[in-house]
Amino acid sequence: MLPLTESAIRASLVNASQRERRDIHLPDGFADLAWDRLDFLGWRDPKAPQRGIVVAPVGDELIGVLLQQSSTAPRSRAQCTWCQDVRLPNPVVFYGARRAGAAGRNGNTVGTLVCTDFECSANVRKPRPIPYLGFDPAAATVQLIDDLRNRVASFAADIASTA
Repeated sequence: MLPLTESAIRASLVNASQRERRDIHLPDGFADLAWDRLDFLGWRDPKAPQRGIVVAPVGDELIGVLLQQSSTAPRSRAQCTWCQDVRLPNPVVFYGARRAGAAGRNGNTVGTLVCTDFECSANVRKPRPIPYLGFDPAAATVQLIDDLRNRVASFAADIASTA
């Protein structure tokens, strides 16, 4: 992912009001992020921990989505919809997002199960056990990264599609 500026992040938020854009806080260590190891930028607002922000490249544009964590946790261990890591290394929670535009103002939302702190980019890059002789772990990692990027971009585009 290419490095982002604070103004680009705020401007990319498709389902946030002007006040919400102004009130979000960037993640701790924003200046030191390893952009080359990120497929999307996702974080929980340090001042409002129930709020999450995801910014993803979708085609040639940048789409940011403001998410709200559900107050209840899944009853059993859930698998992240984005990274789909079967080892379940992180807690997964339900995040809901208002749709962009009039649909969002009318209360239409979309929800998804995602790693609590958006660790998906790290999860798809972790070494995996070799399942069979001749397995190519490098090719599998590349495929996992592509799949993650596509899922996040699809989610962001779905939120923005009603703008």
